[in-house]
Amino acid sequence: MNIQEINQRVIEKTEFVQSIFTEIGKVIVGQEYMIRRLLIGLFADGHVLLEGVPGLAKTLSVSTLADVISVAFNRIQFTPDLLPADLIGTLIFNQKEGTFTPKKGPIFSNIILADEINRAPSKVQSALLEAMQERQVTIGEKSYKLDEPFLVLATQNPIEQEGTYPLPEAQVDRFMLKLKVTYPKKDEEREIINRMCDNKPIKVNKVIKPKDVLDTRALVNDIYVDEKIKEYVLNIVFSTRTPEEYGLKDISEFIEFGASPRASIYLVRAAKANALLDQRGYVSPEDIKEIGKDVLRHRIIMTYEAEAENVNPEDIVDRIFDEIEIP
Repeated sequence: MNIQEINQRVIEKTEFVQSIFTEIGKVIVGQEYMIRRLLIGLFADGHVLLEGVPGLAKTLSVSTLADVISVAFNRIQFTPDLLPADLIGTLIFNQKEGTFTPKKGPIFSNIILADEINRAPSKVQSALLEAMQERQVTIGEKSYKLDEPFLVLATQNPIEQEGTYPLPEAQVDRFMLKLKVTYPKKDEEREIINRMCDNKPIKVNKVIKPKDVLDTRALVNDIYVDEKIKEYVLNIVFSTRTPEEYGLKDISEFIEFGASPRASIYLVRAAKANALLDQRGYVSPEDIKEIGKDVLRHRIIMTYEAEAENVNPEDIVDRIFDEIEIP
């Protein structure tokens, strides 16, 4: 299939995308960056971590997205006393039959909102890790496949660290995107006041079904990526590991560990989904640049020197994109 054919298919099959933005826009004011990234995660089959202070509509955005799609949705509030069984379920003893039967937990859903994910201890995180990576859950001695589409959208609060547990690096790496959610603009906040102060529920229409999500994911897989774009992605990811080889010796002291190979995979997949949202059948260097920070910010482990000099992963990614030659 040539690029023109892919382009035509993308245009024909993604007419519903604007309807999704319209329906979500009935409830959420602004936050286009966050909504777009949530859709990229949905269509690229990648989990999303949202970080921001309370009150920025993170939870509301996720629940509204679930309302717009005819899928099962569960919100799980992560707390320090949460147990793995509260998440995945457990075995219940049937006295009459003398057998154990599984009682499935809230993880058995299509879209999971893991609210304040960093408040739960490591046992819960490892139970979630299996679901995120393997798309299955083990209860007792038996594993159960999760329904497709399956997507974990997690939130965490960056300012209140009491009673929180740092997420394991292996789990953070499983999130395709990490979003930094910021405050709305003044005119947007005025509209929020106008819309929300009467406390009336806002209805949204269902736009797509689970099959449409799976069909769109298949379409994302078909989007064309040129070899030069792949080389560009590799140069970006490798420059986080060996910056001095790419003329970036000045940032090498700030990087403890560079991005994993999962970064290369996710960067291409997320760029494909970004192209699809723009109704294009091919990935451009702008797609890589637009999505790059969200894919890389949580995959670069910084040194103590970086902390001392107030250098963060976003600074490193900006420097890399400035230096690496665009194809």
